[in-house]
Amino acid sequence: MKITPMEQENLYGYSDFFKYIKLLFDSNKLPNKIIFSGKKGIGKSTFTYHLTNYIFSIGENESYDFENNKINNINKSFKLLKNNIHPNFFLISLNKNKKNIEIAQIREMISFCNKSSFDNKNKIILIDNVEYLNQNSVNALLKIIEEPNEKIFFFLVHDSSKRILTTLNSRCIKFNIHINNFEILKILNNLLECNFYENLSPDLKNYYFSHGDYINLYNYISENRLDENISIENLLKFIIDEKEYKNNIYIKENLFLFIELYFKKNFLNINSNMKYFDKFKYFLKKINSVNKFNLDLETLIIEFKAQLNNG
Repeated sequence: MKITPMEQENLYGYSDFFKYIKLLFDSNKLPNKIIFSGKKGIGKSTFTYHLTNYIFSIGENESYDFENNKINNINKSFKLLKNNIHPNFFLISLNKNKKNIEIAQIREMISFCNKSSFDNKNKIILIDNVEYLNQNSVNALLKIIEEPNEKIFFFLVHDSSKRILTTLNSRCIKFNIHINNFEILKILNNLLECNFYENLSPDLKNYYFSHGDYINLYNYISENRLDENISIENLLKFIIDEKEYKNNIYIKENLFLFIELYFKKNFLNINSNMKYFDKFKYFLKKINSVNKFNLDLETLIIEFKAQLNNG
């Protein structure tokens, strides 16, 4: 069963950064409008929930274990957050089957902000995937974040590969967070009870992958009982033959990445020739057209399947 960032009791990595943020909060210097920006899957949301628990659990039994960067699972605030009933917390995220965070969600949050906080404690607004705010939602959000209120913190989580509106970016303090390869391997060893990374095909070891990307790949390979050492060619053949690109959300989001890995592998092969570079340019153009103009994916799949079969 997949553990959501809200349920993740352990925070792997970010010890020094957490220490810095904690120091700011403890000295009443933590900005109340923060964007946590970084690559998808590096644990930005998990970090933000741990910071939230640290703030909420002050004075409670089983408060945040800062020495080990761990949430106590019997802590009152943690239980309330897991059940989405914490009176001083409001979450905004992209609803299923929606392209944008809707203005109605922002208006509901504004109503929440205008009410008195429980026990006169801090309120926290967490906006996950803030890049999905559209112009109308941002305009509505700006009206509330521009009103000074020292009892409300706005934590905005941003995928740095995607753009956010300048009007929002300029009104918040942005922390660019990252994680290095050594930490990624350490996290994977902690989270997965196997030598997944060591056994993984070199085709699928990508410099740009976060530990979240590797965990999603691990889950997909495990669920479909595939060999961890599967080549990129055989993975793509499986995806196409089983039509995974139609129904599997993970594959829908990463199909073009796998196609890119296929061409990069073959282009970098010492025995390859320029045909792979030319093919890569051709398919890259086709992929961009599918994305930009919402063209038929099936035609691209048929062409790429022929490429796989012909090598």
